[in-house]
Amino acid sequence: MASTAVAHPDSELTQAQLAARYGLSVAGARPSLGRYVNQLWSYRHFITAYANAKLAASFSTARLGRLWQVLTPLTNAAVYYLIFGVILGTSREVENFIAYLCTGLFVFTFTQSVVSGGVTAISGNLGLIRALHFPRASLPIAITLTQFQHLLASIVVLAGIVLIDGEPLTLEWLLLIPAMLLQSVFNAGVAMAMARLGSKITDLKQLVPFVMRTWMYASGVLYSVQNFEKHLPEWAASLVQLNPLLVYIELMRHALMETAPVTASQTQSWLLGIGWAVLAGVLGFIYFWRGEKEYGRG
Repeated sequence: MASTAVAHPDSELTQAQLAARYGLSVAGARPSLGRYVNQLWSYRHFITAYANAKLAASFSTARLGRLWQVLTPLTNAAVYYLIFGVILGTSREVENFIAYLCTGLFVFTFTQSVVSGGVTAISGNLGLIRALHFPRASLPIAITLTQFQHLLASIVVLAGIVLIDGEPLTLEWLLLIPAMLLQSVFNAGVAMAMARLGSKITDLKQLVPFVMRTWMYASGVLYSVQNFEKHLPEWAASLVQLNPLLVYIELMRHALMETAPVTASQTQSWLLGIGWAVLAGVLGFIYFWRGEKEYGRG
């Protein structure tokens, strides 16, 4: 007596059709851009906790602990003032040079630290990446958040320096808040781009210190920005005005100082600051997202 085989309803479906029917997806596949943003938002508490843990760990072995958040920017400012302000005499070019120098130095250090940390955000956390599932952009964003907390401590120190140096307290100081937020968005975008590059090019971290040192000298941190017009061709001086770090430094100097030499008007600086934040933030995020499935492999 012949038996009749009963076909299973799923037997003739392809793998893709089965996956679609039961809501399955390829392991490690890159999510859509919108879904990736939602994932990051859902991991916001993890990002904050990770950033706070990194901040606490950075001072865990120091006897003075978080007091170094204040001592470090003060020590750096003192060293640069001694070299450039006293020995090289650049303080004669700028009224209230100490406030001018510290503003540039603290703003630059924020970006420098984020970029340096961003390069190793992936390559330095492979164990965490391979052990846990989470959106990898959490790491460079957490680095930005950690360094933002360092910046806040530096701003408290900077406020005291500016007042002692003779600058008045005005309502324009409130412009520090949007200026810091714009720079943070810019830094996060650059950190994400550097994180993907650093995951591919392991030697990049050796090159970054030289790039950042050059960037510092091109940002008018240590001397009057009027030197650009004095010593550069007109086209080069105009190009320097587009330097994003110079833009964010000048936004802070506009807010804190009444007589600081600047290369652009306040309106132009704000437009450039917004433009750089949007450009770096969006492009850096998209560039990092496109490599999401590559991180931690190999």
